[in-house]
Amino acid sequence: MSNLPVSQPATLRVMLIAGEPSGDILGAELMGSLRQSHQGPIEFIGVGGTRMEEQGLESQVPMSDIAVMGLREVVPRLPLIYRRIQQTVRFAHAMDPHVVVIIDSPDFTHSVARRIAKRAPHIPIINYVSPQVWAWRQGRAAKMATYLTHVLALLPFEPAFYAQRSTLACTFVGHPVLERVTLGGGDAFRTRHNIAADTPVLALLPGSRPNEVKGLIDIFMDTARRLRRDLPELVVVLPTVPNVSMLVREKLAGDSLPLILVEDQAEKFAAFDAADAALAASGTVSLELGLARVPTVIGYRIERLAAFIIRRLAKVESIVLANLVLGRKVIPEYLQDECEPQTLAAALLPLMRDTPQRREMLAALSEMRERLGDEEGLKPAERAAEVVLSIAVPEQKRRAVPLPVS
Repeated sequence: MSNLPVSQPATLRVMLIAGEPSGDILGAELMGSLRQSHQGPIEFIGVGGTRMEEQGLESQVPMSDIAVMGLREVVPRLPLIYRRIQQTVRFAHAMDPHVVVIIDSPDFTHSVARRIAKRAPHIPIINYVSPQVWAWRQGRAAKMATYLTHVLALLPFEPAFYAQRSTLACTFVGHPVLERVTLGGGDAFRTRHNIAADTPVLALLPGSRPNEVKGLIDIFMDTARRLRRDLPELVVVLPTVPNVSMLVREKLAGDSLPLILVEDQAEKFAAFDAADAALAASGTVSLELGLARVPTVIGYRIERLAAFIIRRLAKVESIVLANLVLGRKVIPEYLQDECEPQTLAAALLPLMRDTPQRREMLAALSEMRERLGDEEGLKPAERAAEVVLSIAVPEQKRRAVPLPVS
């Protein structure tokens, strides 16, 4: 019998870089799908949060150092963020992964990707979640082709945009929100919270980032108080997320408005099912509400300087993702000075009752699931993993490091 060591399959080394909680969730789901789809051993390295760490990643950078948004949050941290960029690039160069996947947070992840591409051009770099180049600064699409290999798009119209504006390959993988939004549970939610079947319920969603909550929660609460003038029995439900839950509690302390605070994700979707309508910040939540078929109004404010810049550069007629997916303005949006309680309450009132406006919006929202799905029936993370492996595995054959023989 031969005593030669048995050949072991090579380890596929995948580097993932996420810069905020939403990217952490996407990264964790992708890691799970990659592990299921890849035939051999796989090693995950890079930057992520608690969800990615649960999947086996040891983050090289605390994600809290880079999960910032808005000039007031970013500017004081610029020296730290720059150091984290340099640290991540050095790590990538030293570890020489078979593929790098950057996930959302373009200010951080694209800064890293450009530097990796310059120092190690043989490493393919995949961008999971396209930056909103179709919305403003459309010239970035062509520049991205100089340092990226592929884009994994969450929105169905994005591949056509890249085909027109760039040589960069882009694949629509479906939106992960499809896997998260659960339907039903509204009756049970009302029962748990002693809400009668005919009691009007409004969901308030003032954002998932501290600066969003600080800028919107008072406006949203004042809107709910105005609605109670016409709907005296109104109950307000406010779903929140862990990174802003303490801030939300501080803001709500001592408020007399009947309100149910929801922090569990499953309970959030039950609250959506129980709600007659919702008032929400701009963001992915508009897709969640659309899939749950909740009539919605969007209210949003950002710093005036940022708003001025965006308005001058914007190439889209709506900032609401649900409207962009549907291809028309279904959900009303009130931005900057228009985002004030009187206007928001007036827009919400007909959606809280059985009116033509409510019925028309419900009919339009019924299209969301079909438009956001993958025609092959794969889950978004599975489709994303398929593309990542198609790019990484040929490179693995050239540069793979075999596992040690035990």
